[in-house]
Amino acid sequence: MRVCAAIFSITGFLSATAAAEQRQIDTAQSEMTVRVYKAGVLGAFGHDHEIAAPIKSGAVDTAAHTVELRVAAGTLKVRDPHASDKDRGEIQSTMIGPEVLDAEHHPEIVFRSTGAEPAGDGAWRLRGTLMIHGQSRPIEVEVREIGGRFRGSARLKQSEFGIKPIKVAGGAIRVKDEIRIEFDIQLAR
Repeated sequence: MRVCAAIFSITGFLSATAAAEQRQIDTAQSEMTVRVYKAGVLGAFGHDHEIAAPIKSGAVDTAAHTVELRVAAGTLKVRDPHASDKDRGEIQSTMIGPEVLDAEHHPEIVFRSTGAEPAGDGAWRLRGTLMIHGQSRPIEVEVREIGGRFRGSARLKQSEFGIKPIKVAGGAIRVKDEIRIEFDIQLAR
């Protein structure tokens, strides 16, 4: 009886795996943006940061509602539209340097979903693991399918990944610990 149950379980798993539709992410048509906000008594003198995070590679299994994506930490690009070229360059250098992402020692940012639950029509709440700065932590991501694209966002705290938010002037100007990640993903055809 146990042998029959094991065979049915294995057969069911293989059938579900065969029905799964894993598709690659079209990295040229997909984008991620990281938003980092200013804070502090003199925060008005600081900048909110808009950072492009090009997706290096990834795949989505639409049947199982799972996803894995990878970003090369060194490719993140500061876009801050209200900052000077000089300021953007300094922010860029700090972001990929040892104080924040330390891209030399932690070259990849990776998200792997571990579960999903429906959150309305065409929407899911993905649970997964995010690795930044060499540290992995659980995270929840809100995802909605709109016109064949997957859009959503997540919030996280830098400090949970071993990153100390940048402060200047004794903390009178600083970035908030919480950041927002937004994404718009197109699957390859």
